[in-house]
Amino acid sequence: MRPIEVLLVEDSPTDIALTREGMEVAKFANRLTVVEDGADALDYLNGHGAFGDRRLPDLILLDLNIPKVSGFDVLKHIKESEQLRQIPVVVLTSSKDEQDVARAYREFANCFISKPVDFGKFADIVRAIDSFWFSIVALPSR
Repeated sequence: MRPIEVLLVEDSPTDIALTREGMEVAKFANRLTVVEDGADALDYLNGHGAFGDRRLPDLILLDLNIPKVSGFDVLKHIKESEQLRQIPVVVLTSSKDEQDVARAYREFANCFISKPVDFGKFADIVRAIDSFWFSIVALPSR
């Protein structure tokens, strides 16, 4: 079985560390790649520049509030791309705004999760993401 590739698009060092820790606790993902802004996310996904040898992720964890290119614009690009649209996108953000939730689903996010502040709850969410996306759901092979 090949390694699970996860792309985390997140600019907060604290949230990056929490996600890494949560994934370690949940024993989730064999490979986590982190990009800290929307421009790097688009370069990574399109294989541009330093990301020319990247492997497409099996799952994208996307914060909405990122610099350079917004998370909504990254999401829109992914879902409009023939090559990328089948990759599940989990919006994992601090926003609880109903308008953000509605907009994320209008842009075809696969799910929207508001990040909890408590690490234990965050680890539970990471475990649930792992269980759902990699144990229950059938994903296309690459």
